[in-house]
Amino acid sequence: MIKKLSLISLFTVLPASFYFAQTTVFAYLKDAEGKPVEKAQVSLKGEGNDVSADKIGYFQFVDLKTGHYQIVVSKSNFETKTLEFDITTEKRKDLGVITLYSTLTGADQGLAILDNAGDEDNGQSSTVGLLQSSQDVFNRIASFDLGAYWFRPRGVDGRTSENMLNGVSMVKSDNGNVDFSNWGGLNEIVRYPEIAANHSPSEYAFGGASGVIYKNTKASEYRKGFQAVYSITNRNYRQRVSLRYTSGMSKKGWAFTVMGAKRWAEEGIQDGTFYDAYGTYLGIEKKINDNHTITFNAFASPTRRSTSSPNTQEVYNYRGVHYNSYWGWQNGEKRNERVRKGFQPIFQLQDFLKINKKSSLWTTLSYQFGKDSGSRLDWQNANNPSPTYYKKLPSYYSNSIEYNAYHNVQNPALYTELMNGRDAAIENWANNNQEVTQINWNNLYNVNRSNDAFDQQEMSTKYGLTGKRAKYFLVNDVSDDKIWNAATHYTYNFTDKSKFLLNVSYQNFRSEYYREVEDMLGADYVLGVDPFADSNRKGSSGLYDVKDTNLAKHVGDKIGYNYILRRQEVKVNPGVKFSTGNFDVFVSGLFGYSTSSREGLFQHYLYQDHSLGKGQDYNYWNYGLKSQVVYRLNGRNFLVYNGAYFTEAPFLQDIFINPRNNNYSAPGIKNVKINANDLSYVVSSPKLKLRVTGYLVDTEDDTSVQRFFADGLTLATSNSDETTAGVDQTASAFVVQTMSNVNKRNMGAELGVDYKILPTLSFQGVANWGDYTYRNNPTVYFASDVVAAPYVDYGKTNIKGMKVGGTPQKAFSAGLRYNNPHYWWVGANWNYLDDNNLDPNAITRSDQWYTSNISSTPITTLTQEKLDYYMSQKKLPSAHFINANVGKSWIFGKYYLLISASVNNIFDNTNYITGGFEQIRNTKGNVDFENDFNSSTPNFAPKYWYTQGRSYFVNLQVRF
Repeated sequence: MIKKLSLISLFTVLPASFYFAQTTVFAYLKDAEGKPVEKAQVSLKGEGNDVSADKIGYFQFVDLKTGHYQIVVSKSNFETKTLEFDITTEKRKDLGVITLYSTLTGADQGLAILDNAGDEDNGQSSTVGLLQSSQDVFNRIASFDLGAYWFRPRGVDGRTSENMLNGVSMVKSDNGNVDFSNWGGLNEIVRYPEIAANHSPSEYAFGGASGVIYKNTKASEYRKGFQAVYSITNRNYRQRVSLRYTSGMSKKGWAFTVMGAKRWAEEGIQDGTFYDAYGTYLGIEKKINDNHTITFNAFASPTRRSTSSPNTQEVYNYRGVHYNSYWGWQNGEKRNERVRKGFQPIFQLQDFLKINKKSSLWTTLSYQFGKDSGSRLDWQNANNPSPTYYKKLPSYYSNSIEYNAYHNVQNPALYTELMNGRDAAIENWANNNQEVTQINWNNLYNVNRSNDAFDQQEMSTKYGLTGKRAKYFLVNDVSDDKIWNAATHYTYNFTDKSKFLLNVSYQNFRSEYYREVEDMLGADYVLGVDPFADSNRKGSSGLYDVKDTNLAKHVGDKIGYNYILRRQEVKVNPGVKFSTGNFDVFVSGLFGYSTSSREGLFQHYLYQDHSLGKGQDYNYWNYGLKSQVVYRLNGRNFLVYNGAYFTEAPFLQDIFINPRNNNYSAPGIKNVKINANDLSYVVSSPKLKLRVTGYLVDTEDDTSVQRFFADGLTLATSNSDETTAGVDQTASAFVVQTMSNVNKRNMGAELGVDYKILPTLSFQGVANWGDYTYRNNPTVYFASDVVAAPYVDYGKTNIKGMKVGGTPQKAFSAGLRYNNPHYWWVGANWNYLDDNNLDPNAITRSDQWYTSNISSTPITTLTQEKLDYYMSQKKLPSAHFINANVGKSWIFGKYYLLISASVNNIFDNTNYITGGFEQIRNTKGNVDFENDFNSSTPNFAPKYWYTQGRSYFVNLQVRF
């Protein structure tokens, strides 16, 4: 009567187990063709009890007590699958057939289907909690193949997603984004999360409209032993190396996992960029008893990397898609002005408690702190040092010649000067004279070190300062975060077919933002005074902080702005899941509250009553409801409906229109309202995996904020004294464009299919046909460091019916994958993307833009026909790409070896524009704008990012 566990000996414990036996749980593992999967490891989470499947794919656990359990099924070259089940009074529990899909073929990895009887028409299959440890064929290809070309599923703003690590949200309250570099390089630690796609409900959080990603990093759940990985690529970094060690659960109930990784490149695929990033992880798990486990997880990933510039088409035509204006030569080395540095470690303590046979409670406490900074060149009373500043390009001279001819300017000397300037600029850019086409660091140092007697006298007279003032200098824009998170996840199982869920979370976000001097470039000090003070307010002090009497700033000193943003948020998320007849139902609710504020640490000279100290609190209540209904037509055909209606509070950077300088909020800001629905038909059979979905997502009262650096802004007034002689009287400044009460509609259809042509050959295809548009004319506001007013109301912007930019709205992919039984594979796919558009610039489509300041009437030269032509949206070209991948794995005793390689964009298509933006123009809607617009190379043409061309990734993995 001895019970057997496949391929594992339990002789020493069987007598006790026999006398106290309660329930035996068993199942069979099969692959997509229905063949047994042997030697797969099956772990009972929290029990430290592992078994292996035998030659027919059979495994079992014996003597399990009444309660709720999770098992993790893993095997090399197959997806890792997590399943839940409950034990009540039965003696034997049959989990049926568990299908594992190969990771080598990219087969469907969506709903985990357990077929209890093997009869596809008996209606007894279950979606087992709808857990998704991986993705279905559409989401997988959309993420990896199409995602490489900036395709965003359903066009939904990624800020509406929820990304959770060990029970708490990793979404930043300031901008709604997730900083994945905080665990960068730790692929083997954070892979195989549980995913609730799009707006479907999740067990762990309410989420938004673009999914919930949940990952626990328990030390005992990683494969015991070592895993080493080495990768080479030609992307942002060139090489990656990592090493992971897992101890497994000891007899005393301890488990440890530790990992380190490094990614680096002396120069990445873009000119003048480098990459230097580390990733470290420590996981400790202590099993106190069968019902209680505590874990500690720590992530620390310091990064340092440089970035590349967007450029106008004129610049790309001269220098190609890898051109980067942010670097120049200094002492024989490439130096980049834009360097991002970050180190924000995360420490998490998590408690897993089985309260009784029906309920469990997971609780997490998390703390994250550290700085993230980005450097850039700044300048005072000097010309813009950027090589792509519009007055340094050939187009400026050509357009100036045309402008003067149109206005009948008779000035032979000026004409000769412009002709010579144009010819010299063309020669420099065509022949890549890098003293012109890149930052001239030597010149910046020479200007700072020059003996400018007039400037030194003025600094002494006005401010009592001596030494050489920096005309050019490097600054860092810093965010110093301190983030506390606490969350709890409670589960109560009424029966094995129904459960209650409750998630409660709290986040306390505090971040200090400031600018500091990074490098004075050979000068003695940097002046802490706004160089645009006279244009902003004639005769004003220009002091960034009127309380600060030390105006000579040095490396490490704060300059320009300094403020704190705070936010506290509580979310309560109850949920109910149950199965009845052929229906599986999941309903999830949301109740939330947040309070946000700004505290100014500088008293800005323009906003002395609205910059220093804590401003008012902005309080928002949120609510929502999500539902999922799965109807089983039979064991392999399903109808799935997902519906959601919820509100979201605006993020901190949406609330405050120009937080660098003042406490003012964007007028009329509200909670965003999202109404999302989709209906899918799903087929899941050994030969065919298919999902067809129609979706509709309506967004109302959204706030869209764009912050960027703009060239050519005309100052209200200008000085004519010697300090600015020969210096441009236009500003290159940080600006903020805010649209409030934005309504959008994202609708379309998705198709994902995986068809087995042969047992080893599959066809995979996806299609997305989307239509993402603005549904109203929002109000637009403008703010800038060079505008004295808190903001300028530009009225309505005429964008109704225009496309929402930032992603292709039509996308298709088709490919073949061959999976050899001897563990090697090869695959290739074709990808096509279309209907990608630049997001319309709100200011140049606003009421005020084409209205005369004098008469307050539309400018007569702008007829409706011209206006429609000029304001038509910029559609980007379509493109297609071929990707391929190949790999092979071996087992040598206890050693597992995997080599894989992939190549994207095989035919090196560099004509695809992945994104960009329209520049704010210097002119209003008059004839000068028309001339610039109709030029073949406008001064203020859109700036683009192009695809980086052919890329490869080669990976070697050794496990032992």
